[in-house]
Amino acid sequence: MAWRRTTGTIEPMKILIAEDDPTTAQFILRGLREEGHTVDCMADGRDALSLAMTSSYDAVIVDRMLPGLDGLSLVRALRAAKNPVPAIFLTAIGGVDDRIDGLNAGGDDYLVKPFVFGELSARLGAIARRPPTQQAETVLSAGDLEMDLIRRRVTRAGQPIDLLPREFSLLEVLLRRKGRVQTRTMLLEAVWGINFDPQTNVVETHISRLRAKVDRPFDRELITTVRGAGYRVDG
Repeated sequence: MAWRRTTGTIEPMKILIAEDDPTTAQFILRGLREEGHTVDCMADGRDALSLAMTSSYDAVIVDRMLPGLDGLSLVRALRAAKNPVPAIFLTAIGGVDDRIDGLNAGGDDYLVKPFVFGELSARLGAIARRPPTQQAETVLSAGDLEMDLIRRRVTRAGQPIDLLPREFSLLEVLLRRKGRVQTRTMLLEAVWGINFDPQTNVVETHISRLRAKVDRPFDRELITTVRGAGYRVDG
């Protein structure tokens, strides 16, 4: 493989790699860690999306061809969930139309394999130097419900609420889009990375579990069912 390591000069970042080829993944992982970055690596697209939705990253490096969920769908799901994390496609699919598809899906950059590690590092540096489009929210709220994204902590009326990772992600999406109806399809794409309707009741099941923890013990319901449309958080 025509790759070469060079020394990077960018500030330490927290980076997620979504790459199913173990040789490529280990090469990038080793190089980025040598530069002082904190790096997580996932071989499955769905697992990578779940991690990107439940953790805070400075950048994600995404292969197009991933098991579970392809790279384009992964980045589309992030953007649908209003997750602004910069995404670099790193893939052997390098035609002009493919690069256009990647950028239109929400990618910030597109690098074709085989690659030189120094170029990947430089592109990460370019992303790091871009000014943020807006101040990232670290606390989401609705009424007396608060979600601390940094501490991964949810409270209502000062009482802690213990949520499973997928429940946390579902509530985060609803809170980020507070006051707006979220259809079943929108939630499937944003939380589970499913961009079609597979005739599953996973959304309904998780909404029910979420209500049992967030609403039922309290006087006022925050999660509303909009009949024939979807779900909404008010407050």
